[in-house]
Amino acid sequence: MPQNFLACDREQSFLMPPSLRDWLPADQLAWCVLDAVAEMDLSAFYGDYRADGHGRAAFDPGMMVALLVYAYAVGERSSRGIERRCQIDVAFRVIAANQTPDHATIARFRVRHEEALAGLFSQVLGLCARAGLVSLGVIALDSTKIAANASGLANRTYEQIAAEILAEADAIDAAEDERFGESRGDELPPELADPASRRARLRDAKRRLEGEHEAAREAHREKLAARERRIAEHGRKRAGREPKAPPERPDPRARMNVTDPDSRPVRTPRGFIQGYNVQAVTTAGQILIAAEVETGADQRLLEPMIRAATRELDAAGINQPIDAALADAGYWKTEQIENLWADGIPVLVAPDGKRGDPTRRGGIFDHMRRVLTTAHGKTLYRQRAHTIEPVFGHTKHNRRIERFQRRGLTACRSEWRLITATHNLVKYWRATTAPTPA
Repeated sequence: MPQNFLACDREQSFLMPPSLRDWLPADQLAWCVLDAVAEMDLSAFYGDYRADGHGRAAFDPGMMVALLVYAYAVGERSSRGIERRCQIDVAFRVIAANQTPDHATIARFRVRHEEALAGLFSQVLGLCARAGLVSLGVIALDSTKIAANASGLANRTYEQIAAEILAEADAIDAAEDERFGESRGDELPPELADPASRRARLRDAKRRLEGEHEAAREAHREKLAARERRIAEHGRKRAGREPKAPPERPDPRARMNVTDPDSRPVRTPRGFIQGYNVQAVTTAGQILIAAEVETGADQRLLEPMIRAATRELDAAGINQPIDAALADAGYWKTEQIENLWADGIPVLVAPDGKRGDPTRRGGIFDHMRRVLTTAHGKTLYRQRAHTIEPVFGHTKHNRRIERFQRRGLTACRSEWRLITATHNLVKYWRATTAPTPA
């Protein structure tokens, strides 16, 4: 009797047209993404295309949104990687309806709709809220550092940028003299006329440094004016030194990255990287309720991030009170803590960092220490680390998201909000339709 095997005929054509629904089990993430996108308001995407139908047909924005959301949910952020998986990955083929957008189309869609993609965070949060996954009470705020799509070696001082611009101009003049001689040479070579050239980036970095310097001088003028108003009101000077004026000209040591001018050197446990300070607020169930990208330190971000979280919650129709908002010592800002307390939002922030601060004595500092030494205060604040830090660990270790794909603060914010939106979407899928582990 011959051996008995199932037939394996790779030349066999389908006898009936195949259905995409036969390709994936019903409990797979791809179907959850398609259902979620079908519930979203995508008018911001569709409204960016001509209503009269003229011009070359574009890929359906709904399909492109679902494709990007699913790609980010499974950790595929490269436009070339997404294009490749639309050819070889069954789930990607289902989402793309057997179409294969090329990587340039995917990249352009991401750039064209970066603001609308950032807005998906709020819509996914609303989806989680309707599923009963957003339970307030204790929320936690923290930050982590994500590398920019730029090297720290591309940082230049103001002096270096100015010198390189002059050197670049000299090189262009020399090249034109060699090519055109005494003739005028109206048309520059393409590589010299390209607005995205290195020279253009240097000039942009120089303008940004000058703009930051002027903004610092304007802020100083406002501080002086406020000081004069206080003196006029109270008849005496307030204790403390008068604000120091910035120099007349930009500091020649001021630095900026010519690849991604918005990025900054940021400290991590393993040293400095060129990157961004990303922020997140999460519930005890590790549903993210706010996500932003910043370039400065945490200290000024406590109130803005908690306010951002309340706005997101209001938009999602969640009216539960916040029992406590937790943050580490890096977020301490007395005025912001008092503002939040005044609005009925209990905030617990450690007043002492690892090294302590001898100036933080009396008043609100001692009050916070007393609260944090009570049994209830200890129980609440102990939840901070295991509420927020696992989210960052999962994002950076399990999902391998340690570097942004795009450049610029607005683009990186859009990407971070899409990353955090897909975190919430995967939590939603696991809570509602994910297969039960055997």
